[in-house]
Amino acid sequence: MRAMMIAALAAAGFAASADAALKSGATAADFTTRGALAGKVFTLNLKEQLKKGPVVLYFFPAAFTPGCSAEARAFAEHIGDFKAAGASVIGMSADPVDKLADFSTKDCANKFPVASAGPRVISDYDVALTYTGRDGKAATITNRTSYVIAPDGHIIFSLTDPAAGPHVQNTLDTVRAYAKAHPTHS
Repeated sequence: MRAMMIAALAAAGFAASADAALKSGATAADFTTRGALAGKVFTLNLKEQLKKGPVVLYFFPAAFTPGCSAEARAFAEHIGDFKAAGASVIGMSADPVDKLADFSTKDCANKFPVASAGPRVISDYDVALTYTGRDGKAATITNRTSYVIAPDGHIIFSLTDPAAGPHVQNTLDTVRAYAKAHPTHS
């Protein structure tokens, strides 16, 4: 069944990018971390989120940078479309949760949670990106990568692209195709 769905999505043009970290069909690692929604910090668990339907898990490099702010605002603008397709959206970065709490109110417009990706999540999702600051010190941030994860925990779409623009439309198209193929989850 899962293979048929992945094949259908691929035929519709929703195959993983050549640069994507984890490929369609891979099992998404479960995690529990601290997240924020509307400025309130809470514990976020992927397995619990998947009980509600597909999850768009998108990683972004750093809160309050131009591209990441634009991407968050675009996801917030389309959150109704994601919900209509039965999906939820979670943004993740290596930022500390207090910074993400502020980001969740400003750029995410209180519409979806953002969570702090620790070293294990960054490794499990293959999104580590080394950044060298103006001070010459290297730090690990998260690469701009989006995943759509089916309720069974398998990745059905992945995209790694430094441009923020393609992530919202591509993940939305994928969850709509998933909802059409699985009407009981939408």
